[in-house]
Amino acid sequence: MKVTVYVEGGGDRRELKSKCRQGFSTFFRNASFRNARLGERLPRIVACGSRHQAYDRFCSAVARWPDDFNVLLVDSEGPVVATEPWGHLMQRDGWNRPTGAREDSAHLMVQMMESWFLADRDCLARYFGDGFRASALPAPQQAIEDISKEELERALQESPRQSHKRRYAKGRDSFALLGQLDAAKVLAASPHARKLVETVSDAMAGTAP
Repeated sequence: MKVTVYVEGGGDRRELKSKCRQGFSTFFRNASFRNARLGERLPRIVACGSRHQAYDRFCSAVARWPDDFNVLLVDSEGPVVATEPWGHLMQRDGWNRPTGAREDSAHLMVQMMESWFLADRDCLARYFGDGFRASALPAPQQAIEDISKEELERALQESPRQSHKRRYAKGRDSFALLGQLDAAKVLAASPHARKLVETVSDAMAGTAP
């Protein structure tokens, strides 16, 4: 089965979209795709820019390629109270699950992609180098999906302030960090990330419904 993930990210620049595709491909490879049943196969990643562009491209793909497994991956932009991602997206964005899309075709990065970074603080420290202040990050005992977008954004600006990079710059840093994360730590810390990887892996292996 052909599996394509339409992901929020990459902005409007070709170079940044390429970095987005590379970052997510590396994350998937590190997460579960060393699995013998899949070999070196990875899902196709489409970097769509904004979350609304991701939804629009996903809906078009569902209509155009109904035999493929098309996946929508966007930030939740806040806490998730609905049982399933489509319920959250309906409540927050007014997005319907398009005809032909599976119930498990929507997935969320909770509360944003950068939340995954908090699962691997050693990676953040290595990336930013000397002067990085891990103490400026949210307390490690907090569940990463419970940390608000606003708190995380403040922490990512404050923690590298004394490093040579001086600040977190989304275009420069986000997808580079994504590709360097210990994916096992992310899956252990984020139930939504684990569900994403399991769903895509099962679809590619031909065991999904």
